[in-house]
Amino acid sequence: MSTLPHTPPDGLPRYRVLTGPDDAAFCHRVSEALALGYRLHEGPAVTFNGERVIVAQAVVWPSTP
Repeated sequence: MSTLPHTPPDGLPRYRVLTGPDDAAFCHRVSEALALGYRLHEGPAVTFNGERVIVAQAVVWPSTP
């Protein structure tokens, strides 16, 4: 089992909200954050802007005991 560093890599914040159209690119962005070690925070928020579905997903860096 690998251990994550105490802080996110590359100066990224501990809390992030990823937003964008509900498409493959957005899913890849969320997947990349999870691969870095972020965890999902709650479920996504979804809205429709009149043309397409827009999604927001919060991710958090896990606390270390």
